[in-house]
Amino acid sequence: MPKLPMVSGDQCIAALQNLGYRVKRIKGSHAWLVCPGKVSLAVPKHKELGKGILRKIIHTAEISVEDFIELLK
Repeated sequence: MPKLPMVSGDQCIAALQNLGYRVKRIKGSHAWLVCPGKVSLAVPKHKELGKGILRKIIHTAEISVEDFIELLK
């Protein structure tokens, strides 16, 4: 398994939007993303996401780390 990249909350949101998610609302420092047929996600809009948080987001979105890295490009 490749290493998790260091990404910001905005980069993570952009990658998930490439997957079909859309921002439903932003409250405080978190963005809520929805996608039909998938579980909703809360993504912190931090300058740098921790590895545990990023791994949880990727797992909840039901994609692999490799797929996430491809979505970042």
